[in-house]
Amino acid sequence: MRRISFYLFYSFWTNNIFVGYNNSKMNSILLTGVSGGMGLATAKILTSNGFRVFGLDIKEPKEKIDGLTFIKTDLRDISSIKQAYALVHKEAEELDAIISMAGIYELDSLLEMDEEKFIKIFNINVFAVYRLNKIFVPLLKDKGKVVIISSELAPLDPLPFTGVYAITKSTVDKYAYSLRMELQLINKQVVVIRPGAVDTSMIDVSTTKLDNFVNSTNLYKCNAKRFKEIVNKIENHKIPPEKIANLINKIINKKKPRYIYKINRNPLLILLGIMPKRFQNWVIKKTLEPK
Repeated sequence: MRRISFYLFYSFWTNNIFVGYNNSKMNSILLTGVSGGMGLATAKILTSNGFRVFGLDIKEPKEKIDGLTFIKTDLRDISSIKQAYALVHKEAEELDAIISMAGIYELDSLLEMDEEKFIKIFNINVFAVYRLNKIFVPLLKDKGKVVIISSELAPLDPLPFTGVYAITKSTVDKYAYSLRMELQLINKQVVVIRPGAVDTSMIDVSTTKLDNFVNSTNLYKCNAKRFKEIVNKIENHKIPPEKIANLINKIINKKKPRYIYKINRNPLLILLGIMPKRFQNWVIKKTLEPK
């Protein structure tokens, strides 16, 4: 009789406590920007390592992945994010991590850029991160992680015509640090990744936008050919998105990850960044002024 009682108790304990805990509370991750590039690569790595991933994006992923639940979401719209929250909360009692990878790139002069374009990049690169965390952090488990993709440009002085993108990433960096200071008080972690050039469609987008700028600007008759050479050198040494995905997987599995992870930093940008500001300006002027 004692053996039967022990067996029944043991079965109940393992099936309802351990198994239930692993299925409903563990291994659930929220990921934005899942339709392609770094987001899709990250979804593949995480699902292959046993995580269930809830992927948010305005576009469907380019391929089907077992373990990925796609939820069409407009990160510019808080009501859309709230709808995504309701769907996620039905399936998962808590999240191990919230990963913000969605972002867009712009290249234009600050004086010639349309106001709509200026607002759009802030809406996606900055405000979407704020909205996502505001809605989903209550689902984040104890010692859970908020992972935010920034850029190697974030701590540097912006180059001309790439300024608006760099400004958004600098803003995200400051936001992340402030969020880290606050979330530590409720036992949750914030991690920032500052990647250099990654081999995604954003590289092609930046090349197209650079060509468009060179052909359309009326205010800056600079040495466009030289400017394109500089940008190409910066973006030439690019890494596959899987490297970012593997780094994120390591971060999520670490008990005490670092606050900032830097990967694939460009030596030219590092060198320019340590120069005095007056000298930086002189170098850029001499490089880009019409010959």
